[in-house]
Amino acid sequence: MFYDAVENSHGLPHDPFKALVAPRPIGWISTISNSGQVNLAPYSFFNGVSTDPNIVMFASGGHKDSLVNAEETGEFVCSLATYDLRDEMNQTSAALAHGENEMDFAGIEAATSRLVAPPRVAASPVALECKYIQTVEMPIKSKSGTIYHVVFGHVIGVYINDNVIIDGLVDIKKCARWPGWVTMIIQ
Repeated sequence: MFYDAVENSHGLPHDPFKALVAPRPIGWISTISNSGQVNLAPYSFFNGVSTDPNIVMFASGGHKDSLVNAEETGEFVCSLATYDLRDEMNQTSAALAHGENEMDFAGIEAATSRLVAPPRVAASPVALECKYIQTVEMPIKSKSGTIYHVVFGHVIGVYINDNVIIDGLVDIKKCARWPGWVTMIIQ
Protein backbone atom coordinates (compact mmCIF):
# COMPACT_ATOMS: atom_id res chain seq x y z
CA MET A 1 0.00 0.00 0.00
CA PHE A 2 1.11 3.53 -0.74
CA TYR A 3 -0.91 6.68 -0.13
CA ASP A 4 -0.49 10.43 -0.48
CA ALA A 5 0.03 11.57 3.13
CA VAL A 6 -0.92 15.18 2.37
CA GLU A 7 -4.25 14.14 0.84
CA ASN A 8 -4.54 11.33 3.41
CA SER A 9 -5.88 9.08 0.67
CA HIS A 10 -5.28 5.78 2.45
CA GLY A 11 -8.92 4.60 2.44
CA LEU A 12 -8.57 3.17 5.95
CA PRO A 13 -11.03 3.97 8.75
CA HIS A 14 -8.32 5.87 10.70
CA ASP A 15 -5.14 7.72 9.73
CA PRO A 16 -2.37 5.12 10.20
CA PHE A 17 0.42 7.67 10.81
CA LYS A 18 0.24 7.59 14.63
CA ALA A 19 0.20 3.79 14.60
CA LEU A 20 3.31 3.71 12.39
CA VAL A 21 5.44 6.01 14.54
CA ALA A 22 5.28 3.73 17.57
CA PRO A 23 5.81 3.05 20.29
CA ARG A 24 5.71 6.63 21.48
CA PRO A 25 6.17 7.50 25.15
CA ILE A 26 3.62 9.89 26.57
CA GLY A 27 4.98 13.01 28.23
CA TRP A 28 2.79 13.81 31.25
CA ILE A 29 3.54 17.51 31.40
CA SER A 30 2.83 19.60 34.51
CA THR A 31 3.09 23.38 34.51
CA ILE A 32 1.98 26.31 36.62
CA SER A 33 0.52 29.50 35.20
CA ASN A 34 1.76 32.95 36.20
CA SER A 35 -1.27 33.16 38.51
CA GLY A 36 -0.35 29.86 40.23
CA GLN A 37 -2.83 27.48 38.54
CA VAL A 38 -1.54 23.91 38.10
CA ASN A 39 -2.02 22.19 34.75
CA LEU A 40 -1.30 18.52 33.94
CA ALA A 41 -1.74 17.07 30.45
CA PRO A 42 -0.52 14.02 28.50
CA TYR A 43 1.31 14.54 25.21
CA SER A 44 1.73 11.60 22.84
CA PHE A 45 4.38 13.44 20.85
CA PHE A 46 7.12 13.56 23.50
CA ASN A 47 10.67 12.29 23.60
CA GLY A 48 14.26 12.86 24.55
CA VAL A 49 16.21 14.91 22.04
CA SER A 50 19.77 14.83 23.35
CA THR A 51 22.11 14.08 26.21
CA ASP A 52 24.88 16.37 27.42
CA PRO A 53 22.82 18.46 27.79
CA ASN A 54 19.72 16.42 28.54
CA ILE A 55 16.92 17.90 26.43
CA VAL A 56 13.33 16.74 25.97
CA MET A 57 10.50 17.95 23.75
CA PHE A 58 6.75 17.77 23.54
CA ALA A 59 4.51 18.88 20.68
CA SER A 60 1.31 20.82 21.27
CA GLY A 61 -1.49 21.18 18.75
CA GLY A 62 -2.51 24.79 19.25
CA HIS A 63 -1.82 27.12 22.18
CA LYS A 64 -2.73 24.79 25.04
CA ASP A 65 -2.16 25.65 28.69
CA SER A 66 1.00 23.52 28.94
CA LEU A 67 2.63 25.43 26.09
CA VAL A 68 1.51 28.85 27.34
CA ASN A 69 2.56 28.14 30.95
CA ALA A 70 5.98 26.76 29.97
CA GLU A 71 6.65 29.84 27.84
CA GLU A 72 5.43 32.28 30.51
CA THR A 73 7.14 30.73 33.55
CA GLY A 74 10.10 29.02 31.90
CA GLU A 75 9.50 25.67 33.60
CA PHE A 76 7.72 22.32 33.24
CA VAL A 77 7.92 18.79 34.63
CA CYS A 78 7.49 15.53 32.75
CA SER A 79 6.32 12.69 34.99
CA LEU A 80 6.58 9.09 33.78
CA ALA A 81 3.14 7.98 32.61
CA THR A 82 3.14 4.33 33.67
CA TYR A 83 0.71 1.58 32.81
CA ASP A 84 -0.51 1.54 36.41
CA LEU A 85 -1.41 5.25 36.11
CA ARG A 86 -3.11 4.96 32.70
CA ASP A 87 -6.62 5.71 33.99
CA GLU A 88 -5.52 8.85 35.82
CA MET A 89 -3.45 9.91 32.82
CA ASN A 90 -6.44 9.50 30.51
CA GLN A 91 -8.57 11.60 32.90
CA THR A 92 -6.05 14.44 32.64
CA SER A 93 -6.67 14.63 28.89
CA ALA A 94 -10.25 15.82 29.55
CA ALA A 95 -11.23 19.19 28.11
CA LEU A 96 -11.58 21.15 31.35
CA ALA A 97 -12.27 24.83 31.75
CA HIS A 98 -9.22 27.07 31.61
CA GLY A 99 -7.63 27.15 35.06
CA GLU A 100 -9.26 23.97 36.36
CA ASN A 101 -6.67 21.70 38.01
CA GLU A 102 -6.39 18.34 36.22
CA MET A 103 -4.59 16.81 39.19
CA ASP A 104 -7.57 17.58 41.43
CA PHE A 105 -10.02 16.45 38.73
CA ALA A 106 -8.27 13.05 38.35
CA GLY A 107 -7.56 12.59 42.08
CA ILE A 108 -3.80 12.73 41.58
CA GLU A 109 -1.50 13.57 44.47
CA ALA A 110 1.08 16.23 43.63
CA ALA A 111 4.64 16.14 44.96
CA THR A 112 6.87 19.18 45.28
CA SER A 113 9.62 19.43 42.71
CA ARG A 114 13.12 20.34 43.88
CA LEU A 115 14.39 22.80 41.24
CA VAL A 116 11.25 24.08 39.49
CA ALA A 117 7.84 25.30 40.66
CA PRO A 118 5.49 22.89 38.82
CA PRO A 119 4.74 19.77 40.87
CA ARG A 120 5.38 16.23 39.74
CA VAL A 121 2.92 13.34 39.93
CA ALA A 122 3.66 11.75 43.33
CA ALA A 123 2.78 8.20 42.23
CA SER A 124 5.04 8.34 39.19
CA PRO A 125 8.39 6.60 39.66
CA VAL A 126 10.29 9.09 37.46
CA ALA A 127 10.01 12.83 36.81
CA LEU A 128 12.11 15.21 34.73
CA GLU A 129 12.29 18.81 36.00
CA CYS A 130 12.84 21.11 33.03
CA LYS A 131 13.77 24.68 32.23
CA TYR A 132 12.06 25.88 29.09
CA ILE A 133 14.44 26.50 26.16
CA GLN A 134 12.27 27.51 23.22
CA THR A 135 9.19 26.79 21.16
CA VAL A 136 9.42 26.09 17.46
CA GLU A 137 6.25 26.71 15.47
CA MET A 138 5.79 24.20 12.69
CA PRO A 139 5.49 25.95 9.32
CA ILE A 140 2.61 23.81 8.04
CA LYS A 141 -0.93 24.12 9.43
CA SER A 142 -3.27 21.16 9.72
CA LYS A 143 -6.31 21.03 7.45
CA SER A 144 -8.34 22.32 10.42
CA GLY A 145 -5.96 25.27 10.72
CA THR A 146 -4.24 23.99 13.88
CA ILE A 147 -0.64 25.06 14.24
CA TYR A 148 1.68 22.64 16.02
CA HIS A 149 4.38 23.85 18.35
CA VAL A 150 7.38 21.88 19.59
CA VAL A 151 8.47 22.85 23.11
CA PHE A 152 12.05 22.09 24.15
CA GLY A 153 13.20 21.83 27.74
CA HIS A 154 16.57 21.41 29.44
CA VAL A 155 16.33 18.65 32.06
CA ILE A 156 17.90 20.18 35.19
CA GLY A 157 16.63 17.68 37.77
CA VAL A 158 15.64 14.03 37.71
CA TYR A 159 13.54 12.29 40.37
CA ILE A 160 13.80 8.47 40.47
CA ASN A 161 11.99 6.42 43.09
CA ASP A 162 14.62 4.37 44.94
CA ASN A 163 12.49 1.21 44.49
CA VAL A 164 13.22 1.13 40.75
CA ILE A 165 17.00 1.30 41.16
CA ILE A 166 18.44 -2.21 41.25
CA ASP A 167 22.19 -2.78 41.64
CA GLY A 168 22.85 0.84 40.69
CA LEU A 169 20.77 0.76 37.50
CA VAL A 170 17.23 1.92 36.73
CA ASP A 171 15.09 -1.16 36.09
CA ILE A 172 12.47 0.26 33.73
CA LYS A 173 10.40 -2.93 34.14
CA LYS A 174 9.99 -2.06 37.83
CA CYS A 175 8.50 1.32 36.89
CA ALA A 176 5.27 -0.46 35.98
CA ARG A 177 3.99 -3.90 35.20
CA TRP A 178 4.00 -3.61 31.42
CA PRO A 179 5.02 -1.82 29.21
CA GLY A 180 6.79 0.60 31.58
CA TRP A 181 6.26 3.87 29.79
CA VAL A 182 2.71 4.19 28.56
CA THR A 183 2.89 4.39 24.79
CA MET A 184 0.24 5.47 22.36
CA ILE A 185 -0.64 3.00 19.66
CA ILE A 186 -3.63 4.57 17.95
CA GLN A 187 -5.34 3.10 14.93
